[in-house]
Amino acid sequence: MPSEEIKSLSLPVGWKCYRSPEGQKYYVNISTKETTWERPSRSTTRPKTSGSHQHSGNIYTRSIHAHTHCELTFLCFISLQINCVTFPVPASALEQQLLKPSEWSYCDYFWADKKDPQGATVSGFEVLLQKQLKGKQMQKEMAEFIRERIKIEEEYAKNLSKLSMFPMAAQEEGTLGEAWAQLKKSLADEAEVHLKFSSKLQSEVEKPLLTFRGDNFKKDMKKYDHHIADLRKQQVSRYAAVEKARKALADRQKDLEVKTQQLEIKLSNKTEEDIKKARRKSTQAGDDLMRCVDLYNQAQSKWFEEMVTTSLELERLEVERVETIQQLLRQYTTLRHETDMFNQSTLEPVDQLLQSVDPAKDRELWVKEHKTGDLRPVDMDI
Repeated sequence: MPSEEIKSLSLPVGWKCYRSPEGQKYYVNISTKETTWERPSRSTTRPKTSGSHQHSGNIYTRSIHAHTHCELTFLCFISLQINCVTFPVPASALEQQLLKPSEWSYCDYFWADKKDPQGATVSGFEVLLQKQLKGKQMQKEMAEFIRERIKIEEEYAKNLSKLSMFPMAAQEEGTLGEAWAQLKKSLADEAEVHLKFSSKLQSEVEKPLLTFRGDNFKKDMKKYDHHIADLRKQQVSRYAAVEKARKALADRQKDLEVKTQQLEIKLSNKTEEDIKKARRKSTQAGDDLMRCVDLYNQAQSKWFEEMVTTSLELERLEVERVETIQQLLRQYTTLRHETDMFNQSTLEPVDQLLQSVDPAKDRELWVKEHKTGDLRPVDMDI
Protein backbone atom coordinates (compact mmCIF):
# COMPACT_ATOMS: atom_id res chain seq x y z
CA MET A 1 0.00 0.00 0.00
CA PRO A 2 1.46 3.40 -0.90
CA SER A 3 1.81 5.73 2.08
CA GLU A 4 0.61 9.30 1.75
CA GLU A 5 3.31 11.88 2.33
CA ILE A 6 2.18 14.51 4.82
CA LYS A 7 3.26 18.09 4.18
CA SER A 8 4.44 19.79 7.35
CA LEU A 9 6.38 23.04 7.71
CA SER A 10 6.99 22.63 11.45
CA LEU A 11 9.32 19.61 11.18
CA PRO A 12 13.09 20.05 11.53
CA VAL A 13 15.11 20.33 8.34
CA GLY A 14 15.62 16.96 6.66
CA TRP A 15 12.61 15.28 8.26
CA LYS A 16 9.49 14.17 6.43
CA CYS A 17 6.26 12.71 7.68
CA TYR A 18 4.49 9.71 6.12
CA ARG A 19 1.41 7.68 6.94
CA SER A 20 1.48 3.89 7.30
CA PRO A 21 -1.20 1.66 5.67
CA GLU A 22 -2.89 1.50 9.06
CA GLY A 23 -3.07 5.32 9.14
CA GLN A 24 -0.35 5.90 11.75
CA LYS A 25 2.15 8.71 11.15
CA TYR A 26 5.88 8.03 11.15
CA TYR A 27 8.86 10.27 10.47
CA VAL A 28 11.90 9.70 8.22
CA ASN A 29 15.16 11.67 8.12
CA ILE A 30 16.00 11.70 4.42
CA SER A 31 19.70 12.20 5.11
CA THR A 32 20.35 9.57 7.78
CA LYS A 33 17.35 7.31 6.95
CA GLU A 34 16.51 7.39 10.66
CA THR A 35 12.85 6.51 11.22
CA THR A 36 10.72 7.01 14.29
CA TRP A 37 7.10 6.97 15.38
CA GLU A 38 7.74 10.02 17.65
CA ARG A 39 7.45 13.45 16.09
CA PRO A 40 10.88 15.15 16.06
CA SER A 41 10.99 18.75 17.30
CA ARG A 42 13.29 21.58 16.28
CA SER A 43 14.82 21.63 19.76
CA THR A 44 15.53 17.91 19.73
CA THR A 45 19.19 17.08 19.32
CA ARG A 46 19.86 13.58 18.16
CA PRO A 47 23.15 11.80 18.74
CA LYS A 48 25.21 10.48 15.86
CA THR A 49 24.10 7.10 14.67
CA SER A 50 27.54 5.51 14.78
CA GLY A 51 26.09 2.99 17.17
CA SER A 52 23.20 2.14 14.91
CA HIS A 53 22.94 -1.38 13.60
CA GLN A 54 21.31 -2.17 10.27
CA HIS A 55 20.23 -5.76 9.99
CA SER A 56 18.86 -8.20 7.43
CA GLY A 57 17.35 -6.19 4.66
CA ASN A 58 16.94 -2.85 6.52
CA ILE A 59 14.25 -4.15 8.87
CA TYR A 60 15.23 -2.16 11.92
CA THR A 61 17.93 0.02 13.53
CA ARG A 62 19.19 -0.08 17.08
CA SER A 63 20.40 3.21 18.56
CA ILE A 64 22.02 3.88 21.92
CA HIS A 65 20.87 7.05 23.66
CA ALA A 66 22.34 8.54 26.83
CA HIS A 67 19.63 8.99 29.42
CA THR A 68 20.62 10.23 32.90
CA HIS A 69 22.92 7.58 34.40
CA CYS A 70 22.13 4.67 32.10
CA GLU A 71 21.85 3.77 28.45
CA LEU A 72 18.43 2.89 27.06
CA THR A 73 18.22 0.72 23.99
CA PHE A 74 15.17 0.97 21.72
CA LEU A 75 14.30 -0.48 18.34
CA CYS A 76 12.68 1.51 15.59
CA PHE A 77 11.33 -0.25 12.52
CA ILE A 78 12.25 1.59 9.30
CA SER A 79 10.15 -0.53 6.98
CA LEU A 80 6.46 -1.30 6.61
CA GLN A 81 4.89 -4.57 7.70
CA ILE A 82 1.69 -5.39 5.80
CA ASN A 83 0.07 -8.74 6.55
CA CYS A 84 3.36 -9.90 8.08
CA VAL A 85 5.35 -9.05 4.94
CA THR A 86 8.01 -6.35 5.15
CA PHE A 87 8.08 -3.66 2.46
CA PRO A 88 10.33 -0.59 2.12
CA VAL A 89 9.09 2.81 3.27
CA PRO A 90 8.24 5.30 0.50
CA ALA A 91 11.56 7.10 1.01
CA SER A 92 13.51 4.04 -0.12
CA ALA A 93 10.91 2.29 -2.32
CA LEU A 94 12.05 4.20 -5.40
CA GLU A 95 15.49 2.64 -5.05
CA GLN A 96 14.08 -0.81 -5.80
CA GLN A 97 14.55 -2.08 -9.35
CA LEU A 98 12.26 -4.60 -11.06
CA LEU A 99 13.70 -8.09 -11.35
CA LYS A 100 12.79 -8.22 -15.05
CA PRO A 101 12.31 -4.63 -16.21
CA SER A 102 9.97 -3.91 -19.15
CA GLU A 103 8.77 -7.54 -19.31
CA TRP A 104 5.67 -7.29 -17.09
CA SER A 105 6.86 -10.48 -15.46
CA TYR A 106 4.84 -12.30 -12.81
CA CYS A 107 7.82 -12.14 -10.45
CA ASP A 108 7.60 -8.34 -10.22
CA TYR A 109 3.93 -7.52 -9.69
CA PHE A 110 2.33 -9.98 -7.25
CA TRP A 111 4.02 -9.41 -3.89
CA ALA A 112 1.19 -7.67 -2.05
CA ASP A 113 -2.20 -9.03 -1.01
CA LYS A 114 -5.49 -7.68 -2.38
CA LYS A 115 -9.20 -7.84 -1.60
CA ASP A 116 -11.54 -9.90 -3.74
CA PRO A 117 -15.09 -8.65 -4.57
CA GLN A 118 -16.38 -10.32 -1.40
CA GLY A 119 -13.82 -8.49 0.73
CA ALA A 120 -11.65 -11.52 1.51
CA THR A 121 -7.87 -11.15 1.45
CA VAL A 122 -6.21 -12.86 -1.53
CA SER A 123 -2.44 -13.19 -1.84
CA GLY A 124 -0.63 -12.29 -5.02
CA PHE A 125 0.31 -15.92 -5.51
CA GLU A 126 -3.35 -16.95 -5.29
CA VAL A 127 -4.09 -14.48 -8.09
CA LEU A 128 -1.45 -16.22 -10.24
CA LEU A 129 -2.92 -19.64 -9.44
CA GLN A 130 -6.41 -18.46 -10.31
CA LYS A 131 -5.06 -17.33 -13.68
CA GLN A 132 -3.72 -20.83 -14.32
CA LEU A 133 -7.00 -22.50 -13.32
CA LYS A 134 -8.98 -20.04 -15.41
CA GLY A 135 -6.75 -20.85 -18.38
CA LYS A 136 -7.50 -24.55 -17.88
CA GLN A 137 -11.23 -23.77 -17.85
CA MET A 138 -10.96 -21.66 -21.02
CA GLN A 139 -9.15 -24.54 -22.70
CA LYS A 140 -11.96 -26.91 -21.71
CA GLU A 141 -14.63 -24.54 -23.04
CA MET A 142 -12.77 -24.19 -26.33
CA ALA A 143 -12.74 -27.97 -26.68
CA GLU A 144 -16.51 -28.02 -26.03
CA PHE A 145 -16.99 -25.37 -28.71
CA ILE A 146 -15.04 -27.44 -31.25
CA ARG A 147 -17.13 -30.49 -30.26
CA GLU A 148 -20.29 -28.55 -31.14
CA ARG A 149 -18.77 -27.60 -34.50
CA ILE A 150 -17.97 -31.27 -35.14
CA LYS A 151 -21.58 -32.21 -34.44
CA ILE A 152 -22.77 -29.59 -36.90
CA GLU A 153 -20.38 -30.85 -39.57
CA GLU A 154 -21.47 -34.45 -39.01
CA GLU A 155 -25.15 -33.53 -39.22
CA TYR A 156 -24.54 -31.41 -42.30
CA ALA A 157 -22.68 -34.26 -44.02
CA LYS A 158 -25.46 -36.69 -43.15
CA ASN A 159 -28.12 -34.39 -44.63
CA LEU A 160 -26.09 -33.74 -47.77
CA SER A 161 -25.60 -37.44 -48.34
CA LYS A 162 -29.31 -38.07 -47.80
CA LEU A 163 -30.27 -35.28 -50.19
CA SER A 164 -27.96 -36.58 -52.91
CA MET A 165 -29.98 -39.81 -53.06
CA PHE A 166 -33.35 -38.16 -53.57
CA PRO A 167 -34.79 -39.28 -56.98
CA MET A 168 -35.88 -35.78 -57.88
CA ALA A 169 -35.61 -34.89 -61.58
CA ALA A 170 -34.00 -38.27 -62.20
CA GLN A 171 -35.67 -38.49 -65.62
CA GLU A 172 -33.97 -35.39 -66.98
CA GLU A 173 -32.26 -36.31 -70.28
CA GLY A 174 -29.42 -35.20 -72.51
CA THR A 175 -26.55 -32.90 -71.57
CA LEU A 176 -28.73 -31.12 -69.00
CA GLY A 177 -29.55 -34.46 -67.42
CA GLU A 178 -25.83 -35.28 -67.17
CA ALA A 179 -25.13 -31.92 -65.45
CA TRP A 180 -28.04 -32.47 -63.05
CA ALA A 181 -26.83 -35.96 -62.15
CA GLN A 182 -23.32 -34.60 -61.51
CA LEU A 183 -24.69 -31.85 -59.28
CA LYS A 184 -26.49 -34.46 -57.14
CA LYS A 185 -23.30 -36.55 -57.01
CA SER A 186 -21.33 -33.46 -55.90
CA LEU A 187 -23.53 -33.34 -52.78
CA ALA A 188 -22.36 -36.82 -51.84
CA ASP A 189 -18.75 -35.79 -52.51
CA GLU A 190 -19.22 -32.66 -50.41
CA ALA A 191 -20.72 -34.75 -47.61
CA GLU A 192 -17.57 -36.87 -47.62
CA VAL A 193 -15.42 -33.73 -47.42
CA HIS A 194 -17.32 -32.50 -44.35
CA LEU A 195 -17.09 -35.91 -42.71
CA LYS A 196 -13.32 -35.85 -43.14
CA PHE A 197 -13.25 -32.27 -41.83
CA SER A 198 -15.18 -33.27 -38.70
CA SER A 199 -12.90 -36.28 -38.18
CA LYS A 200 -9.76 -34.14 -38.44
CA LEU A 201 -11.26 -31.55 -36.12
CA GLN A 202 -11.77 -34.26 -33.55
CA SER A 203 -8.27 -35.73 -33.80
CA GLU A 204 -6.20 -32.61 -34.52
CA VAL A 205 -7.98 -29.89 -32.54
CA GLU A 206 -10.55 -31.13 -30.00
CA LYS A 207 -8.56 -34.05 -28.60
CA PRO A 208 -5.32 -32.05 -28.13
CA LEU A 209 -7.32 -29.33 -26.36
CA LEU A 210 -8.77 -31.92 -23.99
CA THR A 211 -5.54 -33.78 -23.31
CA PHE A 212 -3.24 -30.74 -22.98
CA ARG A 213 -2.49 -30.57 -19.25
CA GLY A 214 -4.57 -33.45 -17.98
CA ASP A 215 -5.74 -34.28 -14.48
CA ASN A 216 -2.25 -33.91 -12.98
CA PHE A 217 -2.24 -30.21 -13.77
CA LYS A 218 -4.61 -29.29 -10.95
CA LYS A 219 -2.66 -31.52 -8.58
CA ASP A 220 0.53 -29.68 -9.51
CA MET A 221 -1.18 -26.34 -8.88
CA LYS A 222 -2.28 -27.55 -5.43
CA LYS A 223 1.30 -28.54 -4.64
CA TYR A 224 2.50 -25.05 -5.56
CA ASP A 225 -0.31 -23.54 -3.49
CA HIS A 226 0.43 -25.62 -0.40
CA HIS A 227 4.18 -25.04 -0.69
CA ILE A 228 3.93 -21.24 -0.87
CA ALA A 229 1.15 -21.18 1.75
CA ASP A 230 3.31 -23.18 4.19
CA LEU A 231 6.19 -20.74 3.71
CA ARG A 232 3.84 -17.82 4.26
CA LYS A 233 2.48 -19.42 7.45
CA GLN A 234 6.02 -19.86 8.73
CA GLN A 235 6.67 -16.20 7.98
CA VAL A 236 3.53 -15.18 9.88
CA SER A 237 4.64 -17.29 12.83
CA ARG A 238 8.10 -15.70 12.83
CA TYR A 239 6.53 -12.25 12.58
CA ALA A 240 4.37 -12.99 15.63
CA ALA A 241 7.54 -13.97 17.49
CA VAL A 242 9.14 -10.65 16.50
CA GLU A 243 6.14 -8.72 17.82
CA LYS A 244 6.20 -10.69 21.06
CA ALA A 245 9.93 -10.06 21.49
CA ARG A 246 9.51 -6.38 20.66
CA LYS A 247 6.82 -6.01 23.33
CA ALA A 248 9.01 -7.85 25.83
CA LEU A 249 11.88 -5.48 25.08
CA ALA A 250 9.63 -2.45 25.49
CA ASP A 251 8.52 -3.78 28.88
CA ARG A 252 12.15 -4.33 29.96
CA GLN A 253 13.11 -0.85 28.82
CA LYS A 254 10.20 0.66 30.71
CA ASP A 255 11.19 -1.26 33.83
CA LEU A 256 14.76 -0.03 33.44
CA GLU A 257 13.59 3.55 33.07
CA VAL A 258 11.44 3.29 36.23
CA LYS A 259 14.36 1.93 38.25
CA THR A 260 16.63 4.65 36.88
CA GLN A 261 14.17 7.31 38.05
CA GLN A 262 14.00 5.65 41.47
CA LEU A 263 17.80 5.83 41.67
CA GLU A 264 17.73 9.56 40.87
CA ILE A 265 15.36 10.31 43.72
CA LYS A 266 17.00 7.66 45.94
CA LEU A 267 13.82 5.80 46.84
CA SER A 268 15.60 2.53 47.49
CA ASN A 269 19.06 1.33 48.45
CA LYS A 270 18.66 -1.69 46.22
CA THR A 271 17.88 0.36 43.16
CA GLU A 272 21.45 0.31 41.79
CA GLU A 273 21.56 -3.49 41.93
CA ASP A 274 18.08 -3.63 40.46
CA ILE A 275 19.24 -1.41 37.59
CA LYS A 276 22.05 -3.81 36.77
CA LYS A 277 19.58 -6.70 36.64
CA ALA A 278 17.12 -4.65 34.63
CA ARG A 279 19.89 -3.64 32.21
CA ARG A 280 20.90 -7.29 31.75
CA LYS A 281 17.29 -8.29 31.14
CA SER A 282 16.85 -5.41 28.71
CA THR A 283 20.01 -6.43 26.84
CA GLN A 284 18.83 -10.04 26.76
CA ALA A 285 15.43 -8.93 25.46
CA GLY A 286 17.20 -6.91 22.76
CA ASP A 287 19.25 -9.95 21.76
CA ASP A 288 16.10 -12.08 21.70
CA LEU A 289 14.45 -9.57 19.41
CA MET A 290 17.43 -9.54 17.10
CA ARG A 291 17.37 -13.34 16.99
CA CYS A 292 13.64 -13.31 16.20
CA VAL A 293 14.19 -10.75 13.47
CA ASP A 294 16.96 -12.93 12.01
CA LEU A 295 14.62 -15.92 11.93
CA TYR A 296 11.85 -13.80 10.42
CA ASN A 297 14.16 -12.51 7.69
CA GLN A 298 15.32 -16.04 6.93
CA ALA A 299 11.70 -17.16 6.58
CA GLN A 300 10.84 -14.18 4.39
CA SER A 301 13.94 -14.73 2.26
CA LYS A 302 12.95 -18.35 1.67
CA TRP A 303 9.40 -17.28 0.78
CA PHE A 304 10.78 -14.60 -1.53
CA GLU A 305 13.03 -17.07 -3.36
CA GLU A 306 10.25 -19.61 -3.80
CA MET A 307 7.83 -16.89 -4.93
CA VAL A 308 10.24 -15.79 -7.66
CA THR A 309 10.98 -19.35 -8.79
CA THR A 310 7.36 -20.49 -8.75
CA SER A 311 5.91 -17.35 -10.32
CA LEU A 312 8.40 -17.65 -13.19
CA GLU A 313 7.33 -21.28 -13.64
CA LEU A 314 3.67 -20.22 -13.75
CA GLU A 315 4.63 -17.55 -16.26
CA ARG A 316 6.34 -20.19 -18.41
CA LEU A 317 3.26 -22.43 -18.19
CA GLU A 318 1.00 -19.59 -19.31
CA VAL A 319 3.21 -18.83 -22.31
CA GLU A 320 3.16 -22.53 -23.17
CA ARG A 321 -0.65 -22.64 -22.88
CA VAL A 322 -1.19 -19.61 -25.11
CA GLU A 323 1.25 -20.83 -27.76
CA THR A 324 -0.23 -24.34 -27.77
CA ILE A 325 -3.80 -23.09 -28.21
CA GLN A 326 -2.59 -20.67 -30.86
CA GLN A 327 -1.16 -23.59 -32.85
CA LEU A 328 -4.35 -25.64 -32.45
CA LEU A 329 -6.53 -22.76 -33.65
CA ARG A 330 -4.21 -22.29 -36.59
CA GLN A 331 -4.72 -25.96 -37.39
CA TYR A 332 -8.48 -25.34 -37.30
CA THR A 333 -8.20 -22.56 -39.89
CA THR A 334 -5.91 -24.73 -42.03
CA LEU A 335 -8.47 -27.55 -42.04
CA ARG A 336 -11.21 -25.06 -42.79
CA HIS A 337 -9.32 -23.74 -45.82
CA GLU A 338 -8.70 -27.30 -46.99
CA THR A 339 -12.42 -28.03 -46.67
CA ASP A 340 -13.26 -25.02 -48.82
CA MET A 341 -10.71 -26.16 -51.40
CA PHE A 342 -12.09 -29.71 -51.51
CA ASN A 343 -15.65 -28.39 -51.70
CA GLN A 344 -14.62 -26.29 -54.65
CA SER A 345 -13.14 -29.31 -56.36
CA THR A 346 -16.47 -31.17 -56.08
CA LEU A 347 -18.10 -28.41 -58.14
CA GLU A 348 -15.57 -28.40 -60.96
CA PRO A 349 -17.14 -31.39 -62.80
CA VAL A 350 -20.54 -29.74 -62.42
CA ASP A 351 -19.23 -26.50 -63.90
CA GLN A 352 -17.68 -28.36 -66.82
CA LEU A 353 -20.91 -30.23 -67.64
CA LEU A 354 -22.97 -27.07 -67.31
CA GLN A 355 -20.74 -25.42 -69.87
CA SER A 356 -21.38 -28.40 -72.18
CA VAL A 357 -25.16 -28.16 -71.94
CA ASP A 358 -26.46 -27.77 -75.55
CA PRO A 359 -30.19 -27.44 -76.14
CA ALA A 360 -29.75 -28.41 -79.80
CA LYS A 361 -27.82 -31.53 -78.88
CA ASP A 362 -30.38 -32.42 -76.26
CA ARG A 363 -33.14 -31.99 -78.85
CA GLU A 364 -31.29 -34.22 -81.32
CA LEU A 365 -30.79 -36.97 -78.81
CA TRP A 366 -34.33 -36.80 -77.63
CA VAL A 367 -35.78 -36.81 -81.13
CA LYS A 368 -33.65 -39.78 -82.18
CA GLU A 369 -34.85 -41.75 -79.19
CA HIS A 370 -38.47 -40.77 -79.22
CA LYS A 371 -39.28 -39.94 -82.88
CA THR A 372 -42.47 -41.43 -84.34
CA GLY A 373 -41.81 -40.86 -88.04
CA ASP A 374 -40.30 -38.32 -90.37
CA LEU A 375 -42.86 -38.50 -93.26
CA ARG A 376 -45.00 -35.38 -93.28
CA PRO A 377 -48.67 -35.36 -94.22
CA VAL A 378 -49.68 -34.37 -97.86
CA ASP A 379 -52.98 -33.36 -99.57
CA MET A 380 -55.43 -36.07 -100.41
CA ASP A 381 -55.81 -36.85 -104.19
CA ILE A 382 -59.06 -38.28 -105.76
